[in-house]
Amino acid sequence: MTTIAVTDSGQHARRSAGLRALMLGAIGVVFGDIGTSPLYTLKTALDWGGGVTPEAALGILSLIVWTLVITTSIKYVAVVMRVDNDGEGGILALMSLLGIKRRQHLGVIAIGLFGAALLYGDGAITPAISVLSALEGLKLPLPAIAPYVLPLAVVVLIGVFALQSQGTARIGRLFGPIMIAWFVAIGVLGLGGVLRHPGVLAALDPRYGIVYLLSHGFTGFLVLGAVFLCATGAEALYADMGHFGPLPIRLAWYGLVLPTLLLNYAGQAALVVEGAVPSGDNPFFVLCPSLLQLPLVLLSTVATIIASQAIITGAFSMTRQAIQLGWCPRMHITQTSPTGYGQIYVAFVNWSLMALTLALTIGFGSSDNLAAAFGIAVSLTMLLTSVLLFLAMREVWHWSLPLALLVAGLFALVDLSFVSANLMKLFDGGWVPLCAAGLIYGLMMIWHRGTIAVADRLEILVEPTERFLARLAADGVPRVPGTAVFLTKTNEMTPPIVVWHVRHNRALHRHLLVLTVRFESVPWINDAERLERELVAENFWRLTPRYGFMERPDIPQLLAQALSGGCHFDPDDVTYYVGHETVLHRIDGSGLPEWQEAVFAAMERNSSHVSDYFNLPRDRVVEIGRQVEI
Repeated sequence: MTTIAVTDSGQHARRSAGLRALMLGAIGVVFGDIGTSPLYTLKTALDWGGGVTPEAALGILSLIVWTLVITTSIKYVAVVMRVDNDGEGGILALMSLLGIKRRQHLGVIAIGLFGAALLYGDGAITPAISVLSALEGLKLPLPAIAPYVLPLAVVVLIGVFALQSQGTARIGRLFGPIMIAWFVAIGVLGLGGVLRHPGVLAALDPRYGIVYLLSHGFTGFLVLGAVFLCATGAEALYADMGHFGPLPIRLAWYGLVLPTLLLNYAGQAALVVEGAVPSGDNPFFVLCPSLLQLPLVLLSTVATIIASQAIITGAFSMTRQAIQLGWCPRMHITQTSPTGYGQIYVAFVNWSLMALTLALTIGFGSSDNLAAAFGIAVSLTMLLTSVLLFLAMREVWHWSLPLALLVAGLFALVDLSFVSANLMKLFDGGWVPLCAAGLIYGLMMIWHRGTIAVADRLEILVEPTERFLARLAADGVPRVPGTAVFLTKTNEMTPPIVVWHVRHNRALHRHLLVLTVRFESVPWINDAERLERELVAENFWRLTPRYGFMERPDIPQLLAQALSGGCHFDPDDVTYYVGHETVLHRIDGSGLPEWQEAVFAAMERNSSHVSDYFNLPRDRVVEIGRQVEI
C-alpha cells in the first residue's frame, strides 16, 4: 500500500508540474493582447465619452467589468473553448469542424474565412497600438520626449518583425515570467488606487453601466466601441487552445489574469473619481508613483512586444492552416525550432504585416487615433464566432433549437452591440481592417476557385490504367531501373503527369509510385491511418497519404512508412516528378472570369515550390511543365 501511495503521489506531482508549466506558457503567449489592454482602454473610453468625470468613470468601469465577464469569461473561456476540433481551437478549426458535420457548408466556409481574414487586420493593428500606447507613457516623466515617441515606436516595431525569423525557442521561456511580473505589477498598482477610493467598487453593479448608456444617448453608444478594447484578445484564448489545452488557460485566466485586470481598471477609475487624473493624461501611468514610471514604461514596452509576438506567430499558424485547407497559395514555411511544431516563420506574411503595421503607426500617429481602427476587426470576428457557435450547439452538442438560440443569441446580441458601436468609427479608421480583410478574403476565394478549376481540367486528361499499361506493352516502352514517384492531384486512373512523362521521355521506371496528398479538416491524423496503399499492377502502387491542417507533410518520411508497409522499391534510387501548371484563360470563355484567372495565375507563379512544401530532396526532383486552360 505504501508503494502505491508513493507512486500515486509521484504521478500527481508530475501532473501538477506539467500543469504549472502549461499555465506559465499560456500566460506568456495567450494573454499578451488582452493583458496590455489597460494601457489604452479606459483612456480611450473617457476621451470618446466626452471628458474625465467621476460619473463617466464609474459607468465605463462597470461596462468594462461586465464585458470581461460576459464576453471573455463566460462566452470564450466557459463556452466556446468547449468546441474543439480534435483539441484545436480558432475560427478556422471551428469552420473545419462544422464543414465535416454539414454537407452544404458554403455559408460556414464564408463566415470562417472572413473571420480569419479579419484577424490578419488585428495582427497589424495590435503591435501598432500596443507599442505606441506603452511608449506614450514616457511623456509623463519625460515631457520633452513627446516628438520622438512615434519614431521610437517605428524602430521598436521594425525590430520586432526583423527578429521573427530567429524564432521564439530561446526567448519564449522568458515570456511567462515577464508576463506574470506584468500582471502582478498592474494588479498591485490597481489595488493601490482602489484602496485610495474603495467606493469605486460600486461599479461592479451592472446598473451603473446601464444607467450610463441610457443617460448619455449617442455618446454612450459610441463609448461601447472603446469599452470593447478591453476584450480584444479574447479570440486568442480560443485560437491558442491547441498549444496549451483548455484547463491551463482557464486556470490562468480565473486565477491571475482576470483579477489583476479588474483591479487595474478599478484603480484607474478610482483616480478619475478622485480627480487625480489631469485631462489628456493616461490614468494607467498616473497610477504609478513618479519614481517607478520609467521602469513601468520599460515593462509595458516589453509586455507589448510579447503581445505583438503572439499575434504575429498566430498569423503564421493561421496561414499554414489556410494553405493546407486549400484556401491559400503555398508559401515557404521555416521551422524555427526542431521540437516546437508551432514555432514557424512565414516570411511573406511577416513582411506584409510589418509594412501594414508601420503604415498604420505612421499614418495614425497615436494610440488614440488607432483605437478607432482596432475594435471593428475583432468585434466582427467575435460576432462570426457566435454564429458558428450556434451551429456547433445544434450539430456538435445536439442542443435544442430554443436553448441554442437563447445562449448563442445573447452572445451575438452583445457582439452586435460592439460591432455597431465600432462601425460608427468606420470613416475614422475602421475602414482599414475591413478593406484588408476584404482583400484577403477575396484572394482566398479566388485561389480556391482556381485550384478547383485546375483539378477539374486535369481530370479530363486522365487515362484508364488498363489502357495505359496496354499501350506501354504495345509500344514497347522500355522500363529502366529505379523508382519514379509522381505527385498528382488526381487519385483515379493514370494521372496526366505520368502520361506526359512517357510521351516525352519514351521510357518509364521499373517501380512506379503515384502519390496524391490529401489534407483533412482535422488537425492531426494518426500514423496508423496516415497512408492508404493500392497495388495497381506489378511494381505500380497508388499511395494516398492524409495529413491534418496542423501537420507538416514530409514525403521522404512517408515513403519510409510505405516501404515498411509492403511497397517494394529502393529508397536510395528514387526520382520525384512534379507538374508545374502554366495557367491560361479559356478562349471559349467558359472558365473563370478573366480577371480572376489573371489573379490566380499570378498567385500560382509566386507560390512556394512544391519541392519545399513537401520536403523533397531538390537534387532528385524533375519538374514537368504543362499549360492548363481554366
